[in-house]
Amino acid sequence: MNEMYEMSIVTHYYSVIGVLAVVIGHLIMLIKAKDVSKYARAFNISMPLGMMVLSAVIFTGVVMMTSKHLDFTLANIIMIIIAVIMIILENIRSSSLKDVNKEEKNAFENYKKVAIKILLLETLLILSISAWMLR
Repeated sequence: MNEMYEMSIVTHYYSVIGVLAVVIGHLIMLIKAKDVSKYARAFNISMPLGMMVLSAVIFTGVVMMTSKHLDFTLANIIMIIIAVIMIILENIRSSSLKDVNKEEKNAFENYKKVAIKILLLETLLILSISAWMLR
């Protein structure tokens, strides 16, 4: 049981780094985007990768909790809440992109402002919980 827990910690750590890398990659992709159609296509290709990495974080967290006999600590509860918040934020960002009118000139710029704020919030959430867990 201890080996499974140790392996889950390492996998969880690298999954969190993966989520951070995907969020930063999405941020860079959004900042560089000029055309809504090209960005939407790249977004639709890269979105499953982000959800897969976030799922890996959640799965390894579940494995660790199971090996600790479902011990709900404050840190575990906060990590669950942050995972749910990140899923909601990604859903908001995704549905906002679908609502962008490709004919309107400022629509994509308005979307970019909101999406950048969402991605920066996600980055802040990841870094804050990581810093708190490393203390």
